[in-house]
Amino acid sequence: MQTSLKIKLSVFMFLQYFIWGSWYVSMATYLGKTLGFAGGQIGLAYGAFAIGAMISPFFVGLIADRYFASEKLLAFLGILGGALMFTLPKLTTFGAFYPVLIIYCASYAPTLALGNSLSLHHLANPKRDFPLVKTLAAVGWIAGGVTLSLVLKGEQSAVQFYLAGAVSIALGLFSLSLPHTPPKKTGKDVRLGEILGLDALALLKKPAFAIFITCMFLICIPLYFYFVNMNMYITELGWRYTAAKMSLAQFSDVIFLILLPLMLRSLGYKKTIFIGILAWVIRYFLLAASVNQVEMGTGLIFAAILLHGVCYDFLFIAGQLYVDDEANERMRGAAQGFIAFILWGVGNFVGSTLAGKAQALHTLAPPRGAMAHDWYGIWIYPAWGATVVLVVFLIFFRDPAKKAAASVGGKGVD
Repeated sequence: MQTSLKIKLSVFMFLQYFIWGSWYVSMATYLGKTLGFAGGQIGLAYGAFAIGAMISPFFVGLIADRYFASEKLLAFLGILGGALMFTLPKLTTFGAFYPVLIIYCASYAPTLALGNSLSLHHLANPKRDFPLVKTLAAVGWIAGGVTLSLVLKGEQSAVQFYLAGAVSIALGLFSLSLPHTPPKKTGKDVRLGEILGLDALALLKKPAFAIFITCMFLICIPLYFYFVNMNMYITELGWRYTAAKMSLAQFSDVIFLILLPLMLRSLGYKKTIFIGILAWVIRYFLLAASVNQVEMGTGLIFAAILLHGVCYDFLFIAGQLYVDDEANERMRGAAQGFIAFILWGVGNFVGSTLAGKAQALHTLAPPRGAMAHDWYGIWIYPAWGATVVLVVFLIFFRDPAKKAAASVGGKGVD
C-alpha cells in the first residue's frame, strides 16, 4: 500500500517540478531576446511568482482547507495552469503577458503547499519517506530543462510554455489518482493571522530568530539576481542548450539534500546555514570573475552552477528545519507559512525587481557586439550584498539551545 503511494507521490513531484523547470530558467532569455522586453520588465515577470506565493496562503487557507479535497483542487489547478500556459505564447506585449503570468503563478504556487501537505498527511513515516519522494522534484526539474533544451531547443521560443502547459494538464489529470484528502478545517473560522503565519511573530522576540529572519530576507535580494539573469548571461556568451546545462544545479541539489541531515547533526544550524550563505557569496564572485575570461570563464560558470545544492539546501531547507525546531506544536504551521511568505513572497518580489533594474541599468549602448550587458557590474553587486549578509549572520546569530536537528534531519519542505 505504502509502496504504491510513494510511487504516485514521486510521479506527482516529478511532473510538478518538470513544469517549473521547463520555463522558469529560460523565460528571461525568451522575454529579452525574442520579445525585446526591457530588464525592468523581465525582473517584474520573475516577481510574478512572488505575487503568486503571496496570494497562495489566502487561497489555501480560505478555500482549500475549508471546502475542497486536496486531490480535486490539485486537478483543477493543474488543468487551469495548462490553459493559462497555452495562452502566454499569444501575448507579445508586456501589458498583456504580465497579468496572465501573475494569474498562472497564483494557480501554480498553491500546488506546492498542497502537494507537500497531502504527502506528509498520507506517508506512514514522513521523516524518512518524504525526502526520498521529494528527490523526484529535482529529477523533474532536470527533465524539464533537458527536454526544452536538448529535445526542443526552445530556450528562446514560446515552445517552453506549450511544454509546461501540456505537462500541467497531465499533472491535473494524474492528481485525481492521489489518495482522497478531505478539507481539514470544514466549518471552522480561519483567522487572517493564521493564514499569513502571523501567529509566528511571537518567535521574533527571540533575538536569534529575529536575526535569522532578517538575514533570510536580506539574502533573497542578491539571491534572485541568479534566477533572473543567469540564463541570459550564458546565452550572450554563445552557449547552446543553456537550460540543460543549468539543470546540472539540480544534480547538485540531490546530492546535498542527502548530505544535509549529516551536516546538521555534525555542525548544527549556524555553521550549516553559514555555509549556505557563503556558497552564494562564492557563486557571485565566480560569476563576476568569469566575465571576459576566455580560458577559465566556462569552468568558473560551471562551478557557480554546481554550487546550487549548497546554496539551496544548506540555506533554504536548513532554514525551514530551524524554524520547525524553534516553533512549538501550536504555531508550527504558522511559522512555516511565515518563512515561506518571506522567502518566496516578499523576498522574491524585492530581489527579482532589483535584479531586473540592475539588468536594465547595465545594458550596453550599441555597438556592443555579442554582449548586450555589462555582466561584471550585474554580478559584483549581489556578491558584495551576500557578503554583508554573511557577516551579519556570523556575528549576531546564535545556535538554538535545543539541538533537534538530528531528529528531524531528513525533513524538508519546498
